[in-house]
Amino acid sequence: MYEPPFPEVDEVVMVQVKSIAEMGAYVQLLEYNGIEGMILLSELTRRRIRSVSKLIKVGRVEPVMVLRVDKEKGYIDLSKRRVSPEDVAAAEEKYNKSKMVHSILRHVAETTPGNTLQELYEHMAWPLYKTHGHCFEAFKRMVSDPDAILDALRRPDGSPAVDAAVKEALVKDIRRRMTPQPLKVRADVELTCFAYDGVMHIKDAMRAALAKSGNPEEGGIKIAVSLVASPLYVVTCSTLDKDAGVALVDEAVAAAAAALEKAGGKVVIKEAARAVSERDDRLLAEKMEKLRTAQEEEDSDSG
Repeated sequence: MYEPPFPEVDEVVMVQVKSIAEMGAYVQLLEYNGIEGMILLSELTRRRIRSVSKLIKVGRVEPVMVLRVDKEKGYIDLSKRRVSPEDVAAAEEKYNKSKMVHSILRHVAETTPGNTLQELYEHMAWPLYKTHGHCFEAFKRMVSDPDAILDALRRPDGSPAVDAAVKEALVKDIRRRMTPQPLKVRADVELTCFAYDGVMHIKDAMRAALAKSGNPEEGGIKIAVSLVASPLYVVTCSTLDKDAGVALVDEAVAAAAAALEKAGGKVVIKEAARAVSERDDRLLAEKMEKLRTAQEEEDSDSG
């Protein structure tokens, strides 16, 4: 994945455990073409252990620190116990970015004749690692402006680093995989008002929440309010900016609360604003459908 064939001492790398022996664990360095290294038994943990197999398992992917590199003999000694939680997070993030870059380049190499994966790395990816810190960051910019990145790349003879076919395949794959997807932000609230015209006041509170919407054509975020089953409502928005979405939904809930409290009503926050997954959305839809069905059956029985 990277231009240097070997890692540097003190670098934290991702490895996959291939076998366990008396001296330690043999591993493959996933970011360095699968070259072999060893996690010495003394470098597995700071604690005393009775069984190595309970601490590390074959097939597992682990972040480890490079202790020694013998480039002539190909020996690489590694440590698991010297890796801090911060190192783990940084190494996993870097590895995941590198995996994405590698996957895109491999797909481009396979779908454009005359271009090998090695050549794509040499003429494009590795130079982008140098200019952008990580090729992934350059690919992110290419979602909106590929020419600004690719036109600056040249082969040693001065010709463009990538031809038209590679550029088309590359940009298409990058946009398919890396275009940010909107997040849904949701808060679950109960709206109650026991005044004789309480329903009207609840509707006013909902309008106050909706009034916090921005204009989507101007980059604003639109708020939506939906009834789950009285008195439970959800306040939602879709956005690329999670923090902005959470802040806006909080504002909308506060506006609804202020409007309802003036009429003697109350807003109770059951679940604060947070990003929700497709599964959360699906569970909510199922809950709403069950409640709707139950209400219809109740209405049918009473009729």
